[in-house]
Amino acid sequence: MAKATKKQALGRGLSALLKETAEVNSAADENADKVVGSIIEIDLELIEVNPFQPRTYFDEEALQELANSIKELGVIQPITVRKLAEDKFQLVSGERRFRASKLIGNKTVPAYIRIANDQEMLEMALVENIQRKNLDPIEVALSYQRLIDEIKLTQEQLSVRVGKKRSTVTNYLRLLKLDPIIQTGMRDAFISMGHGRALINVESPSDQLKIYEKILRDKLSVRQTEDLVRALKTGNMAKAQSKKKTLPTSIANSMQDLNTFFDAKINVTVGNNGKGKISIPFKSIEDFNRIKELLK
Repeated sequence: MAKATKKQALGRGLSALLKETAEVNSAADENADKVVGSIIEIDLELIEVNPFQPRTYFDEEALQELANSIKELGVIQPITVRKLAEDKFQLVSGERRFRASKLIGNKTVPAYIRIANDQEMLEMALVENIQRKNLDPIEVALSYQRLIDEIKLTQEQLSVRVGKKRSTVTNYLRLLKLDPIIQTGMRDAFISMGHGRALINVESPSDQLKIYEKILRDKLSVRQTEDLVRALKTGNMAKAQSKKKTLPTSIANSMQDLNTFFDAKINVTVGNNGKGKISIPFKSIEDFNRIKELLK
């Protein structure tokens, strides 16, 4: 049973983003008005997950860290649910807190009760998803597109709803025009949103993929990618590609020895004036200290 322990309403960040819809009831329950707007402790077994949740992947390590935090400090921000029936609730937001609470064997969780219909459930889940800090650019773009397609928002309305400039919303949506392979590369953090924004200006999908492969192969920065795209559009692609100077034979012959000595893939660049730079990658602080000792 849901034990009503009414508290001061906390954690209502979504309410500031979404209009209140007090006229729409999510369950024909004569006692709904006694719990709606309250924060109560609800049995976890009485809560079902949100079928409109846009996020399907939950990082297990991050979830365990959250569970450990909840074990020590409790659930600081209540989850949000809607009342479906006498003893049945549906998750609106806070699925990570919900999952983490179950993970450590908690029986109840503090929850803010609100009223919502199915369209509002989808909208709230999408907006909450967008507000997360660890989303990849494509995940954000897909959430924006769903709000436009399924909630029937214009880009202007969407920008207001999610608290972003319209130009920002437009830049994310344009990423969905990229080749699916490039979108996957962005989701897997092989390239950044800056790389993606540069590639959008390439109309040909095959040219997009050629530049994408070059970004990965040569570890091009966003600025280098932008230069390459400009060169392509002005017909100077071959010239731009030749800017990467071939290493002198003496240096090229020493690369394998350097790689073996540092146990890392060393990158060497040499300018036209003969000056150059050696870059030594490291995988962790421990790896950095290992390389530092080798340099002594």
